Amino acid sequence: MAVLEAAQAHGPAVHTNSFGPEGVVLTHLITCHAPAIRTVSLDTGRLPEETYAVAEALRRRYGVDIDWYYPDADALRAFTHRHGVNAFYDGVELRRACCAIRKVEPLVRALAGQGAWITGRRRDQSAHRSVLPEREWDEQRGILKFNPLTDWGEADVWAFIRAHDIPYNALHDRHFPSIGCAPCTRAVTVGEEARAGRWWWEQDGPRECGLHGPARAVDASETPVDRTPLPDASI
Repeated sequence: MAVLEAAQAHGPAVHTNSFGPEGVVLTHLITCHAPAIRTVSLDTGRLPEETYAVAEALRRRYGVDIDWYYPDADALRAFTHRHGVNAFYDGVELRRACCAIRKVEPLVRALAGQGAWITGRRRDQSAHRSVLPEREWDEQRGILKFNPLTDWGEADVWAFIRAHDIPYNALHDRHFPSIGCAPCTRAVTVGEEARAGRWWWEQDGPRECGLHGPARAVDASETPVDRTPLPDASI
């Protein structure tokens, strides 16, 4: 797959895998086309058991080494001591603070020293992602970001999974199209967009966790010179 080979050429490259449908597809594609791309995952401490099960199934099927990153124990202890273990239900700011500790800060460590970042985001996942380019310069992280599946539809993803008999998260069969932390994810109903089950109690604004900050599209021939990341205000 050309875009994965391009990402590998800008390496070291890393695929951040949350083991959703797109993540398992990319595991298959990376194994076949760009095996030098490293796989990492962010273990927030609140993931569903089904997520760990599919990660293990992929590890056994493809022999992929999954490099898990965890929240800083002291920061998490301080946050939960002050606000409680389920503080994310008490307001958007607390939810974002929880995401910053459990996801954003570990991502910073996972991307340190990397030249390219591969994600499984797609345009049709939400209105917020409707103009997602295939290649970006991530202004916040100072890294080239590749979205190989950006123009794939949901039907394309599932057709690929079935055609190649790829292991997938059992929660998808229970109407969970987008899966994050267990207490922050619910099943969706007919007519809802894929990410409607993420932080469903929040009424306004994009339902994002802060992993994907400001970015601009770049073409295949462009390699940004400034690779210095901007300060991360979300941490």
